[in-house]
Amino acid sequence: MSHTYPGGRRALGGVSFSVGANECAALVGPNGAGKTTLFLRLCGVLPGKPGQASVGGLDPADPGQRKKLPETVGVVFQNPDDQLFSPTVLDDVAFGPLNLGASPDEARARAEDALRAVGLADAGGRVPLSLSGGEKRRAALAGVLAMRPAVLLLDEPTMFLDPRGRRELIGLLRGLPGTKLVATHDLDLVLDLCPRVLVLDGGALAADGPAAALLADPDLMGRHGLEVPYRLRGNTPAGPAS
Repeated sequence: MSHTYPGGRRALGGVSFSVGANECAALVGPNGAGKTTLFLRLCGVLPGKPGQASVGGLDPADPGQRKKLPETVGVVFQNPDDQLFSPTVLDDVAFGPLNLGASPDEARARAEDALRAVGLADAGGRVPLSLSGGEKRRAALAGVLAMRPAVLLLDEPTMFLDPRGRRELIGLLRGLPGTKLVATHDLDLVLDLCPRVLVLDGGALAADGPAAALLADPDLMGRHGLEVPYRLRGNTPAGPAS
């Protein structure tokens, strides 16, 4: 896959990889590496050339197939305010199922199930603007889960979350079925959640392999503007003497 924005800036140049059904993989790299552009291409927000991508068997660049994408792929954007727009949280989460043709009762039931799953069972009647940053992140995720996608794209899912919220989100994501591709700067999240990591830099795929091995490589991390996570460093201080 390649992508060039109007004006000539190339964001992706010949990126090739595949992620298997029910696999969880992380996409890491410095700012401007092309991670968000890749997600926008995979979910059909950005136009592209047909034949460059297949998500759940659908080509996001094919107009006919793109219409079916919301039933197959869900994306949680980096900023939850981009996804929350209805008068109440419950309305927001039910919006997706309604658009897929669910009856009002079914859409409400799916929305309530999704809100329970993300720990917001009592927030359905609240105004989205009144939510905290972490609650907005959970509500945006619930809106995607209510559509029951087979493929989930998560862009910086731990942003705005405090440590407890982060732990709870990791536990939630571990239990979700389906295929997950996670774009993040949170390398400890990668170690907790994703067995595989893809390193993207300058719009190109620089490395692809086991997360623990690649993230522990100081040369690889340094070349691509990243740091070895603290828990993988060899100079961890010894604990207090007993």
